[in-house]
Amino acid sequence: MSELSEREKGVLALERRGWASAGAKERAVREELGLAPVRYYQLLNALLDDPRALAHDPVTVSRLRRVRDARRAER
Repeated sequence: MSELSEREKGVLALERRGWASAGAKERAVREELGLAPVRYYQLLNALLDDPRALAHDPVTVSRLRRVRDARRAER
């Protein structure tokens, strides 16, 4: 199994941080990763299903999976 790319690690690192507002997070996505927010969330959702991401940061990935699953259940 290959290791996560630096960009993938950066996405997970950004998710570990707390954010005062969505605007601050989107600004960090653009400035730190050079990604549009839409692309960032596409990458993040793919990472949540990637076993390498779970192995790299199990706490963050597990938390985000729970949030995603709860939102899906609400629909």
